[in-house]
Amino acid sequence: MSSFPHAKSFTRAFAGLALAGSALSFGIAAHAQAPATVAFPTDGTLAHTAIPSHYTIAIRPDPRAMTFSGTFAIDVTVPQATDAIVLNAVSLKLGKTTLVGADGHAITLTPSYDDKDQSVKLAAPASIAPGTYRIEGSYTGKIGTQADGLFALDYTGTDGKPTRALFTQFEPSAARQFAPLFDEPSYKATFDLSVVVPADRLAVSNMPAAHEEPAGAGFKKVTFRTTPKMSSYLLFFGTGDFERATKMTTATNASGTVEAGIVSPRGSGEQAQFALNELAGLIPYYNGYFGVNYPLPKIDNIAGPGQSEFFSAMENWGAVFTFQRDLLDDPKTTSPRSREFIAVAQAHEVAHQWFGDLVTMAWWDDLWLNEGFASWMENKAIDHFHPDWFELLTRVSGREAAMSLDAFKTTHPVVQHIRTVDEANQAFDAITYQKGEATLAMLEAYAGEDTWRNGIRAYMAAHKFGNSHTADLWSAVEAAGATGLTTIATDFTTQPGIPLVRVGDQTCANGKTMVTLTQDEFSRDRVGEPSTKRWHVPLLVSVGGAAPVRSILADGKATLTLAGCGPVVINAGQLGYYRSLYTPKAQAALTQALPQLAPIDQMGLVADQFELAYAGYQPMGGALTMLAAVPNTANARVADLAAGRYNTLYDLFDGDAAGQAAVSARAVALWQPRMDALGYDPRPGDSLPDAVLRSSLVSTLGHVGDAAVVAEAHRRFAALDSNPHALDGPLKQAWLGIVSRNATPAEWDKLLKMALASTSTVERSDYFDQLGNARDIALAKRALDLALTDKPGKTTSPSVISSVALVHSELAFDFFVAHRDAVIAMLDASARTTFIERIAARANTEAMVGKLTAYEATVPDDAKKPVERALARLKNRLAVKARVTSETKAWLAAQ
Repeated sequence: MSSFPHAKSFTRAFAGLALAGSALSFGIAAHAQAPATVAFPTDGTLAHTAIPSHYTIAIRPDPRAMTFSGTFAIDVTVPQATDAIVLNAVSLKLGKTTLVGADGHAITLTPSYDDKDQSVKLAAPASIAPGTYRIEGSYTGKIGTQADGLFALDYTGTDGKPTRALFTQFEPSAARQFAPLFDEPSYKATFDLSVVVPADRLAVSNMPAAHEEPAGAGFKKVTFRTTPKMSSYLLFFGTGDFERATKMTTATNASGTVEAGIVSPRGSGEQAQFALNELAGLIPYYNGYFGVNYPLPKIDNIAGPGQSEFFSAMENWGAVFTFQRDLLDDPKTTSPRSREFIAVAQAHEVAHQWFGDLVTMAWWDDLWLNEGFASWMENKAIDHFHPDWFELLTRVSGREAAMSLDAFKTTHPVVQHIRTVDEANQAFDAITYQKGEATLAMLEAYAGEDTWRNGIRAYMAAHKFGNSHTADLWSAVEAAGATGLTTIATDFTTQPGIPLVRVGDQTCANGKTMVTLTQDEFSRDRVGEPSTKRWHVPLLVSVGGAAPVRSILADGKATLTLAGCGPVVINAGQLGYYRSLYTPKAQAALTQALPQLAPIDQMGLVADQFELAYAGYQPMGGALTMLAAVPNTANARVADLAAGRYNTLYDLFDGDAAGQAAVSARAVALWQPRMDALGYDPRPGDSLPDAVLRSSLVSTLGHVGDAAVVAEAHRRFAALDSNPHALDGPLKQAWLGIVSRNATPAEWDKLLKMALASTSTVERSDYFDQLGNARDIALAKRALDLALTDKPGKTTSPSVISSVALVHSELAFDFFVAHRDAVIAMLDASARTTFIERIAARANTEAMVGKLTAYEATVPDDAKKPVERALARLKNRLAVKARVTSETKAWLAAQ
């Protein structure tokens, strides 16, 4: 899963129409006793009553009534006698349900529901003997408006009329809203799915359609081929007025050549081509890397209108779902960064087809095995296909995202104990994704690329179509030759926190450098407190720009003797998950050498110095001096992050006009020359990093109030009065961001009219998001009021509130609390516990501490973690602000 429309409407009601072809054929093998090898999964929370092997599910949606009806049949093994079978079900109403034995004898099962456990108990009139059975029944359910279970997304079709499409989203635990299931990762089974849809609609699922047949009154029944053995959360169904663009890959398997497809609203046309070309190359690339061929005959990526506050894309096996804004490339509005994300998100989701789908974590404790690995693999794949994008440099940003959580006592280990659905929803965070990614990058560097890949291939071969635990991965890589890897990996995945490597005095004599190292723990909220944590830290140390030397910091301290003299980079290549604290003398030497260092070391060193300064391990002056040493001719990725630092510094002085003016002057002096060199408009032959940097510099200079850039934004916005396409192009959102932030009431009204008039789902939601950016508090309040209406759309309204929170956090928080039930109803279930953390991310007042504390008291225990994290970061911001602003002001005054 990645953390971001033109059709006719459904005009006919489905109500009252019986399921076509709902009769089930039975063929259960006759086993008097369950095979001795069948055992219950050791992970999960379901009562151990039966084990599924195959599902037959037939549904008939009624999009107009927002309901559906269905039948189900589940082939199960009962390993030991029981008086009931327990499976998962939420918001479903079961009809007659029976248990059919191998001899054909059937008994009626009586359902009773447990809403807390999200389960249904099917009680038998007498004890059920061990053996094989089939559970059969009918049921009804509800279609939602948020991305949980079976849900509807509305948009404007090519004919200008409203239309409705249906999709499913099941991770982590919403398949139970679609059918009664053993809805836990370890209960793998095969699936047969059939659906009744309007005859003019396309239906898509994990597998290609096996056949279609008329279902009466303008409907058809689509039956899909049997899936491979997989977890229930990977099942997918979608239907709507779609078109499917296809391309054959160069990959083959037992089914033949694998076909790639982009499924999107009719009329998408060329907007799907970029994604399709990227998708088709990924299957053969991953086949080669993993050493196990992709087993399905096709891989689709399905574009859905709307958006989520929880995710951008989902890795359903053979049928990836991605919100349209992150899949289709619209030259009128797609930014360079968004175009990059189309490729990156697909690389992530297709990596999941192996790491997550083919081999699945046994329980959500090991969710990182899915997400950390896909995050690590996405960068490797993009670097393979687009080396000129410098994608591996983005690993520094990923590491920083993880450390922003991991530096607080509210953090958690990569491998964490999950007990409830809410806890599973909260596990999709930067620790799971980015710390997982950073740990894997560090371990690959330790093992060596060939040994690492051989271990991964052995792991895939051993666990394909099954489940695994973290220890299984380490064992496979160690067996491939990475001796000692398990010890390092266990340190970084089973205990939370960030190692701090303190670099002591360095001496150079006779062409050799001696340096002393000691290990501590880096923290944002426990600085100065003693820590007993120890990690086996793999080091890559470079002296004077020479090739890195490998070492392990194992016992809390070490003295290294290294060939050569010059500045020492302890984390050369930035592949280690730790902070490096240098002496002032060593820091000064690195600052002087910075322009000659590798781009990734430039990025990592600047990031380290700022975080160490914010935390109080060193003054701000050293970090600011190092930032200023980044040349404005640096690699575009480096320049992007360096210039973006001034946004944070500018916001730090919120309410201090003189402080903001000083930051702005510094930012403009350093980065206006690079802006001038790039120009405001795209040029033929632009590299993607240059295109991203141009957009970022426009946004940064506009954010810090550069008069020339702000005036240019308003000029271009005014030009829309005579030319509706004046802003079309890759910088559209950057220019609109500046205008919306500084909007007058008249400009805000104009933007609202543009939003209401747009027939493009993505453009429309972008406009509404921009309306929330206004610094004018009266306009921000108007945006919040809009969010409670139907105008933005059911999946866009929450992002309007999030946009307001970026500028007026306390205002957005108060609004959320005042309208809590209404806002929560707009969120998919997975976002409901974490949305408050997003709202409070920019909070900066003492009053908010009290408000968040009061809110925490209203939250169930298993949903408190996001509030605790928000509180910890808010308290830390308030605690360090006076020191950080004072030191920053002093440095600026001295320049």
